[in-house]
Amino acid sequence: MQEQRIHLVRHGEVENPEGILYGRIPGYGLSERGHRMAKMAADDLAQRELPVGRIVVSPLQRTQESAAPILEAFGMDAVIEPRVIEPWNVFEGKKLGGRDGAWRRPKEWPKMARPWVPSWGEPFTEIVARMREALMAHAKAANGADVIVVTHQLPIWMVHRSVNNRPLPHNPASRRCSLSSITVLEYHPATGFVEADYREPAASELRAAEDKGAV
Repeated sequence: MQEQRIHLVRHGEVENPEGILYGRIPGYGLSERGHRMAKMAADDLAQRELPVGRIVVSPLQRTQESAAPILEAFGMDAVIEPRVIEPWNVFEGKKLGGRDGAWRRPKEWPKMARPWVPSWGEPFTEIVARMREALMAHAKAANGADVIVVTHQLPIWMVHRSVNNRPLPHNPASRRCSLSSITVLEYHPATGFVEADYREPAASELRAAEDKGAV
């Protein structure tokens, strides 16, 4: 029996001229480049002729726009899933870097005191728990067919570290989860999740892309 596959797709570049940490703030959709990136991810998935049973999407605008060409390619409707949303964090709406960034303000420093939790946002353990719960539920609902999940960088990276038995605390700058990347898991009831593949179908757009919206 071939293992069931879960394809974790990150959204494309977001229109964010202010360079703020947008997190869960509504109204942040894809840039023109982001739409191109999303189409590249959709084309990558479509050309593989995957036996897709469900397409699961975070409720935020940028993920729904990223999912649109995938839904069109497979002729399916989205299943909106709150459990795969961007993690919450206390810096939403603020700039982190630069001369006036939040990380340079002493009053903000206590929020960074415990990066292993992290103290500035949703605990890593809670992100893993909700993501695994969602992935298990949709894998079961797909009844052996593949599942595509359009989600965000940190949830994908937490799943990656969890299934590879790596510590959850990490340096955000070291994440291997680029815009419109695809991380593939295999699932079998006897063995659980294992990571099977990672691809960057929008690699040609990454050098010029801005990626500042999450921590």
